[in-house]
Amino acid sequence: MTAPFPHTYPCGDSALTVVLGDGISADTHQKVMALFACIKKDPPAGLRDVIPAYHSLTLVYDVVVLKKKDPSLHAYEQMRSYVDAALQKTSDVNRTSRTVNIPVCYDASLAPDLGSLAASHGIAVEEVIRLHTSKTYRVYMIGFLPGFAYMGSVDEKINTPRKTTPRTLVPAGSVGIAGEQTGIYPFDSPGGWQLIGQTPLKMFDAGKEMPCFLQPGDEVCFHPVPLHEFYKIKNA
Repeated sequence: MTAPFPHTYPCGDSALTVVLGDGISADTHQKVMALFACIKKDPPAGLRDVIPAYHSLTLVYDVVVLKKKDPSLHAYEQMRSYVDAALQKTSDVNRTSRTVNIPVCYDASLAPDLGSLAASHGIAVEEVIRLHTSKTYRVYMIGFLPGFAYMGSVDEKINTPRKTTPRTLVPAGSVGIAGEQTGIYPFDSPGGWQLIGQTPLKMFDAGKEMPCFLQPGDEVCFHPVPLHEFYKIKNA
């Protein structure tokens, strides 16, 4: 039997995860981001990192700092008490989403799976592009690689499973679909998502104050650009 939401559990000996729901849900993710904003606004002693995901939030903490603060309480119990109090304050948090427009080139030379994906659904390539660019996607989490944003949800007409055999090399900027998710590879890397295009934008830059181009809670809109425009932006 699934525990009621929210519920918390230890994640190793120096982290705590609070679960606010299940599945891919914008409403649940709003709760995650409200709690995230509340914690960032008033972080507890010993907090080292806060990691939002689809329906959960993980807090990484310094056990030594917390034990010094209150030797009578386990570090996990201290952090859980803090989270319980923070959950009561989330309704007071006003958080607006950032809208990000991302150019994508769907030319066949940059979209090795676009044709087969369209064929598997019995629709034209142009329809796949139209459907992919007709929605606004929410960034639910960053993972797999630094700057890799998991976004959802694609139209059910182009919902397509990952490839059975992943590629050993996916070019940076490749835009893919995996089930109801869409995402962008920030680096050249192995990967099994269905590749339907590529963006000329850089998704991760370690030299910037905010290295990840996209952040959890962002709203993303894709717009198509021709091949010459793709290279113009990429080489700028």
